[in-house]
Amino acid sequence: MYTLLIRPILFLFDPERVHYFTFSLIRFLCKIPLVPSILRSIYLLEDKRLERTLFGITFKNPVGLAAGFDKNAVLYNELSNFGFGFIEIGTVTPKGQLGNPKKRLFRLKEDQAIINRMGFNNDGLEMVIRQLKKNKRKLIIGGNIGKNNETASNKYTSDYETCFKGLHPYVDYFVLNVSCPNVGSQEKLNDKDYLIELITAVQELNNQEPIQKPILLKIAPDLNNYQLDDIIDLVAETKIDGIIASNTSIKRDNLKTSDKLLQKIGNGGLSGKPIKDQSTRVIRYLSHNSNKAFPIIGVGGIHSAEDALKKIKAGADLVQLYTGFIYEGPGLIKDINKALINL
Repeated sequence: MYTLLIRPILFLFDPERVHYFTFSLIRFLCKIPLVPSILRSIYLLEDKRLERTLFGITFKNPVGLAAGFDKNAVLYNELSNFGFGFIEIGTVTPKGQLGNPKKRLFRLKEDQAIINRMGFNNDGLEMVIRQLKKNKRKLIIGGNIGKNNETASNKYTSDYETCFKGLHPYVDYFVLNVSCPNVGSQEKLNDKDYLIELITAVQELNNQEPIQKPILLKIAPDLNNYQLDDIIDLVAETKIDGIIASNTSIKRDNLKTSDKLLQKIGNGGLSGKPIKDQSTRVIRYLSHNSNKAFPIIGVGGIHSAEDALKKIKAGADLVQLYTGFIYEGPGLIKDINKALINL
């Protein structure tokens, strides 16, 4: 019903407006008695065979929602009714910020893709903490953290530390977002020496807590093999808990969308089907060349159960959806979990 009826209607309107309209609609529907139970009966698949234990955390199933969808942690309770095993909120920055000027979110319907240049728009740390205190069902929550756009380069680490300390009591794992192509001043964040400095600083804070939370690094899908070797070395040196592969891509290879439209859209990170193989290649390379030395969460271009299984076979321990969730609807989560049980 989603792809035949609901999606064609939603896709008639501006993507960002539809995003917030959908949030309001889901929130409204889930306030109606019995609706959350009905949604769970349709979409939630509970089976011990789906459980995965990673970083000392037991996930009820390995299918999560990627960061960027529920940036401000306002809908995670309602979204859990669709069967996600975990939800990653953010990217969260210390201070709220508007992000890049609109229009900044674009559909590439022919490619089943999205280009965004949102620019870390979010309500800020304090507002997100307020929302996370409402975690009714004790859903597993990841906290994706970043720096404010106007932060000077010598203060980057401080921004990550502020978010880490603030979110620590309320999330189950952390993601250091250093690979988003939609914010300025990224050069330092891609420097290996600085990444070691950043990871070490956050780990020191983590070690001061009575309970340590896993820390992961989110990387781009556009890295070449030499850069991926650096990532493997980085994990070995810092003992960071894992990698999320991958973020959005700046490449525009082999798209069906016309060059004229792409030029009109301009810069931004590409997600969806076109980056499926890029992401899987990164997962496979990291897993194989590290001898499966660290956990990997696979994300990028998952639009079917087969896509998810390919990432898991390539070396991903968990997977996340974003663009595939928008194009295929919530039934995709159950399809993946069914395929995993059958496998």
